Amino acid sequence: MKKITNKVLWIFAIGQFGWSLLSGIISSWMVYYYTSENALFSEHVTTTRIFLGMTLFGIITAFGRIFDAVTDPLIASWSDRSNFKGGRRIPFMKVIAIPFAVITVGVFVFPQTPSIAANNTILFVTLMLFYLFMTIYCTPYNALIAELGDTQKNRNNVSTFISFTYIAGFSISYLLPNIAGFFKESLGEANAVRVAIGILAAIAAIAMIIPALFIKERQYIESEPVKTRAFKSLLKSFKNKQFRRFVYSDVIYFFAVTLFQTGLAFYITKLMHASEDNSFLLTVVMTVVSLMLYLPVNKLAPKLGKKLIIIVGFFTYAGVFLLASFCQEGIYWGYIIAVLAGLPMAILGILPQAVVADISEADYIESNEKRSGMFFAARTFAMKLGQALSLLVFTSITVSQTEFSYRLTAIIATVFCALGGVLFLFYNEKSIMKTIEKGANGNPEAPAAEEKEIEE
Repeated sequence: MKKITNKVLWIFAIGQFGWSLLSGIISSWMVYYYTSENALFSEHVTTTRIFLGMTLFGIITAFGRIFDAVTDPLIASWSDRSNFKGGRRIPFMKVIAIPFAVITVGVFVFPQTPSIAANNTILFVTLMLFYLFMTIYCTPYNALIAELGDTQKNRNNVSTFISFTYIAGFSISYLLPNIAGFFKESLGEANAVRVAIGILAAIAAIAMIIPALFIKERQYIESEPVKTRAFKSLLKSFKNKQFRRFVYSDVIYFFAVTLFQTGLAFYITKLMHASEDNSFLLTVVMTVVSLMLYLPVNKLAPKLGKKLIIIVGFFTYAGVFLLASFCQEGIYWGYIIAVLAGLPMAILGILPQAVVADISEADYIESNEKRSGMFFAARTFAMKLGQALSLLVFTSITVSQTEFSYRLTAIIATVFCALGGVLFLFYNEKSIMKTIEKGANGNPEAPAAEEKEIEE
C-alpha cells in the first residue's frame, strides 16, 4: 500500500468543498427564496401552514427523514459490502457527483408549472432526490475519512482539511445573491438567482469529481467487503455505547447550527435591517477567524483531548446564538457575531469527524470488521435529521414573519446547543483511546500500530 500523504488528504478534502457548497445552497437559501416576505418563488408553491401547523417545507423535511432512515443504512451497507475494481467508496462518488449538482439546481428551477399542486409535488420529489444523491455521495466519502485517517495524526489532519473545505464551500454558498446581481438587469431577479445557483452547482460538481478521479483507492486502502447486512450492521453501530452518546449530541448540534444558518439572512434583513448581500461578508469574517484557530485546535486536541474542546465549542456556540437573539439595527451586530462564531466553527468543524473515526477504529479492533461506512452513514443521518427538524421548526415558527419569531429561532438554537454540550459530557473518550492503544500493542498489523511506529 502507498503511504497516505497530506497531498492525498487535500485532494480528498476538495470533495467536501463541493458537497458542502450544494448543502449550503439548500439550507441557507431554499427557505429564504421560497417563504420570506419578498420571496422570489413563493407564488409557485404553498407557503402557509397546511397540516397540524406544519408548512409544506416542514412536511417535506419530516418525510425526508423517514426516507433517509431507510436509504442511509442501505447505501452505507452497499458501500461496505461492495468489491468494485475502483474500491468500496470512490465508484459511488464518481457516478453521483454530477447528478447531485444537477438536482440541486432543479429544486429552484423545476417547480414552475401553472399548477401550485403540481409544483408542490415537483418540489417534494426534487428534494427527496437531493437528499438521496447527497447520501450516495457523502456516505462513501465520509467512510474514507476513517480509512485515509489510518493514524491518529492522519485522522486529525484529514478532519482539519475537510473542515476547512466545508467552511469554504458553505461560505461560497452565501455569495449567491452577489453573483445573481450580475445577471439581474438582463434576466430579471428570479432567473438571475437560478443562473447563480447553476454556476455554483457547476463549481461544486467539479470539486466533487476531483477526488473520485485522482485518488486510486486500492493503492492506499486494503479492505475486505463486510458480510453483515445493512440493518444488522446499523444495529451493531448503535449498540456501541460511546457512538450513541456522540450521535445524541450531534443531532442536537446540527439542529441548533442549522437554525442559525437558515436564520442568518433573516437576522440580517429583519433584525439588523441590512442588505442580504452582507451574508457573504459575514461568512468571510467567520471563516477567516475560524481558519486562524485551526492550527491551535489541531495542536491542542491531542494534549487536552477532543471531548473537552468539543464541549467548549458547544457552549461558545450557545453564547453566539444567544447574542443573535438580542441583536438590534446595525450590521455591526453581525460582525460581532461573526467574530465570536469563529472559535466554535473551528472546533465543531474539525473534531467531531475525528471522534467518529476514533470510534470506528476502536470498533474495528474489537470486532475485526471495518464498518466505517455505516458509522459515518449514521452520522450523516444525524446531520440530516438535525437539519430537517430545524427546517420544520424554523418554517413553522417564522410563518408570521415577525421580529419576535426570528429572535425565537435563535433562542431555541441557544437552548439546544447548550443541551448538546451537556449530553457530550457522557462520552467516554478515555475508553475509546484505551481500546485503540490496546489494539496497537496487541496486534502489530492493526492501523494503530502503524501510528505508534510513526510517532516513535
